[in-house]
Amino acid sequence: MNPQNYSSSALRDLTRRHLFSRCAMGVGSMALSSLMAAPGGKTHFPARAKHVIFLFMAGGPSQLEMFDHKPKLTELNGQPIPDSYVKGKRFAFMDSSHRSDLLGPRIGFRQHGQSGAWVSDYLPHLSGIVDDIAIVKTCKTELFNHAPAKLFMNTGSGLFGRPSMGAWITYGLGSECDDLPGFVVLQSGPRGPRGGSVLWGSGMLPTTYQGVPLRNQGDPIVNLSTPADVSEQRQRQVVDAVRELNLKRLIETGDDEISTRINAYEMAYRMQTSAPELMDISGEGQNTLDLYGIKDPKEPSYARNCLLARRLVERGVRFVQLYDTNWDHHGGPTENLQKHLPEKCRDVDQASAALVTDLKQRGLLDDTIVIWGGEFGRTPMGEVRESTGRNHHIDAFTMWFAGGGFRRGVVYGETDEFGFGAVEHPVHVHDLHATILHQLGLEHERLSVRSQGLDFRLTGVDPAHVVRDLLS
Repeated sequence: MNPQNYSSSALRDLTRRHLFSRCAMGVGSMALSSLMAAPGGKTHFPARAKHVIFLFMAGGPSQLEMFDHKPKLTELNGQPIPDSYVKGKRFAFMDSSHRSDLLGPRIGFRQHGQSGAWVSDYLPHLSGIVDDIAIVKTCKTELFNHAPAKLFMNTGSGLFGRPSMGAWITYGLGSECDDLPGFVVLQSGPRGPRGGSVLWGSGMLPTTYQGVPLRNQGDPIVNLSTPADVSEQRQRQVVDAVRELNLKRLIETGDDEISTRINAYEMAYRMQTSAPELMDISGEGQNTLDLYGIKDPKEPSYARNCLLARRLVERGVRFVQLYDTNWDHHGGPTENLQKHLPEKCRDVDQASAALVTDLKQRGLLDDTIVIWGGEFGRTPMGEVRESTGRNHHIDAFTMWFAGGGFRRGVVYGETDEFGFGAVEHPVHVHDLHATILHQLGLEHERLSVRSQGLDFRLTGVDPAHVVRDLLS
């Protein structure tokens, strides 16, 4: 190398790179912490919450059978929709020329708690915690097909390749847990959610921030266990050797994905102990299992995942997302609203309420945000005349929130007499994202990343607002 062939700045860069590449065991290892450090870890302002648990009902639960009580809809069941509600408007898979009749719910509603919130008889356990939650009846989204709508709810965009909310939050704040991922995904139901892994992906962020799915049976992660003929010492030697090779390459290139690779090896090594311990709930007291409605601690279920979510935030995991599938209730034989919605409510009602109660009893609810909802709601009319099923509806649907500085015993927003749209306090998905980030101490307009010449953020480029009326 002839120093005369380089400018002073190029020479400094070259000699620094040369030094680090030759000293991976020494100076290179010292540099590892700064090269691999998360850009976050600091809030923009004091936070009210530290963790998030998102209970995602994949398929679009019907708010009209659960939370949005509409006596007029019941009264006029089977009657034509008033023209004022449909004129010039297009619903999912239907336009104004495709007429159907109003569909009243076939379930009773009652008021509960000091708040007097209306909740249907499908949800006896959630009815008991209405004074601990904030029910938002006027959520609004933009996309009415399942996979794009799930993407929009999770990433703020209907396009592939954007970071999920969990990825943004772990990118901004890092994790408080050393031996489990900062963002964990649990699944229940007969299949995975439409859209798949992009729903918990990291987009243009380093992949270290993507969600890590944990399985309910066998190894929590495939091939996590050490083969029987490999000793702990030998495995540690292999992990250390691979780490040094990756570190050498990281210092030479500065590629964030190599940093992710190093983290992945180290995390997998630590999770060989932490993950099986996490997934083994046999040590939980019988009172706790009964609270969640868990009959067999080894049997996969939504209830078991709710208990695991509590165990994860206890251990410092930043973002936990539970996907429960089969909430797509139309009027067909396999999607029957009248038959299958009550079944799904029984699957999630007790455990969802138990999670809030358990977090509260353990002093974890104050700094944990619990979110319940799907990608959209359901129409006030049937899909066709004399239908018993509802179609996708994006203009008004219900979600609820608990903990993390959200107000308790609040019903926010109101829809018209049939539930077609908001008549006060509409809340766009981007507003929900901005509000959740705010409670975590993150300013949604400042949490961004530049990619391909553009600045991306969870709340997009259109104005988004923190819904301060929901916050205590």
